[in-house]
Amino acid sequence: MNLRFSPSRAAGTVTVPPSKSMAHRLLICAALAEGKSTVENVDFSEDISATCDCLRALGASLTVAGNRVSVTGCGGRPRPSGVLPCRESGSTLRFMIPLCLSGEKATLTGSDRLLERPLSVYEDLFAPRGISLLREKGAVSVQGVLQGGEFSLPGDVSSQFLTGLLFALPLCEADSRIRCTTPLESASYLDLTLAALKQFGVTVTREGNDFLIPGGQTYRPQTVTVEGDESNAAFLGALAVMGDPVTLSGRNPHTLQGDRVWEPMFARLVAENPTLSLANCPDLAPVLMTLAAYFHGATFTHTRRLKIKESDRGTVMAEELAKFGAKIRVEEDSVTVLPAPLHPPSEALLGHNDHRVVMSLSLLCTRFGGTLEGAQAVRKSYPRFFDVMNDLKVRFEEL
Repeated sequence: MNLRFSPSRAAGTVTVPPSKSMAHRLLICAALAEGKSTVENVDFSEDISATCDCLRALGASLTVAGNRVSVTGCGGRPRPSGVLPCRESGSTLRFMIPLCLSGEKATLTGSDRLLERPLSVYEDLFAPRGISLLREKGAVSVQGVLQGGEFSLPGDVSSQFLTGLLFALPLCEADSRIRCTTPLESASYLDLTLAALKQFGVTVTREGNDFLIPGGQTYRPQTVTVEGDESNAAFLGALAVMGDPVTLSGRNPHTLQGDRVWEPMFARLVAENPTLSLANCPDLAPVLMTLAAYFHGATFTHTRRLKIKESDRGTVMAEELAKFGAKIRVEEDSVTVLPAPLHPPSEALLGHNDHRVVMSLSLLCTRFGGTLEGAQAVRKSYPRFFDVMNDLKVRFEEL
């Protein structure tokens, strides 16, 4: 889908979409429970649809009615049957792998870009335990039995690996300890995981960088509601920061989501040329880089993990924002956006099949106009994004 924007101003009140991060976690916990659970306020992005399909392949029953999902769980005994289609969802792939370790071979499929993303954390943990993880064309196959015990890994790896273990280890007979050998990054995502586990009656104790997990636990069915998504709220909040009369509703003031920091970070971008760490909020990088280019510039640190997202986000955003006149320097673990005057884009903007890149570029298009190719990438996390932009009176047309 290619869109052509005309300069315009957004206006109106919008309810932020449901949190993709929490929806993943609550649906997985419901699928592991003994009995029937209900998960309310689910937005069926491509990533959430992938998780639902994989949970069905693990033996859970999911029935969808509007934004409500009724889940009959597998009673803590996930058994892979057929292929688990992860599509382009890194969360889905990494969350599902430990749950597939029941002895039989399981096959998880995904896009080429997804399967390029690293799985070495699991490979290193599983090989000494006799668990195989093999990359095949268009798929990953795993086989073996996950047992409790001690698991050591660096704390600066993706929190998705830790979360995958935290879902599966409570079901093992033996107790477990996850020992992180370096300080945790993206710790807020682990807070979300622990909160979801607690809602479903599963106990995990955090001691500094370690997680203590009693074995033999049971997930208990619940009725839960997915809170608003801070990651996607940031794109809507950016319009307000840029001067448009846009008001957000549906945010949880007590959320544990790490991306809640978008608000104070935006305030600093408006006021100064700040240095901001992305260690605990890497998904905010595209929108932060966009606002830095629009205002006074900024330096972002802890950016090395941007290379393994849906695109190489630091490099991609530098390329696309340069079409507006931005000057950006990308280094190994930092990105510097230099102050520079912006102008209408010199050529068509490319979405790089990255939902957050598309949404970020669309913000500058509201000011300067432009053509944006590959806009359908928003289906991955926020399928209604351009419907909402239309409701806010942003002017664009499909080509």
